[in-house]
Formats: sequence, structure tokens, C-alpha cells
Amino acid sequence: MTLWTAVLLASVICLALKAVGYLTPAHWLEAERPSRITDLLTVALLAALVAVQTFGDGQSIVVDARVPAVLVAGGLLMLRAPFLVVVVAGAVVAAGARALAWAS
Repeated sequence: MTLWTAVLLASVICLALKAVGYLTPAHWLEAERPSRITDLLTVALLAALVAVQTFGDGQSIVVDARVPAVLVAGGLLMLRAPFLVVVVAGAVVAAGARALAWAS
């Protein structure tokens, strides 16, 4: 299977999945269980994305300046700090850790 065949096959599968979503009866999706699952699935996928982007570097796990930056940002979010403050604080912590040569 060539790369273009795989891309086209994945595109067709995605289109079919989207069509199935539109064809699903609304009362199935408005029930309590599917609604709860989709809410929790969104949070789980976002958490997984943050974890991969924080600790991943190719095929390896690394601990560098991103880790304390994400911890500070998470702490500020728990304190309900404004989003701009969270982003700036995370960037300052990451820059400070890199400047101190703690991690590259």
C-alpha cells in the first residue's frame, strides 16, 4: 500500500464516519449516557494531548522546561487566574528554566 492509497483510504473512512454521525437519530445522542460519554471523552482527549505534548519528544519521554511550565499553568488555572496570566506565567517559567540550563 502506497502513502497516497493510505491517505485516500483514511479520507474515505473519515467521510463515512462523518456521514454516520449525521444519520444517527437525535434521540440516541440526547440520552443521558451518550451525552455523559461525549463530555468525558472530550476532557480525556484534551488531557492526553497535553500529556503527549508535555512529555513526548518523538518516540521518547522527556522531562524538560515544559513540565514546570505546565504545572504552574495548571495551578493558576485551579486558582481561576485569567487565561492571559496563565499563558504568560507558563512562558516565563519555561524561559526561566531554560535560561538556568535546567532543561533544554
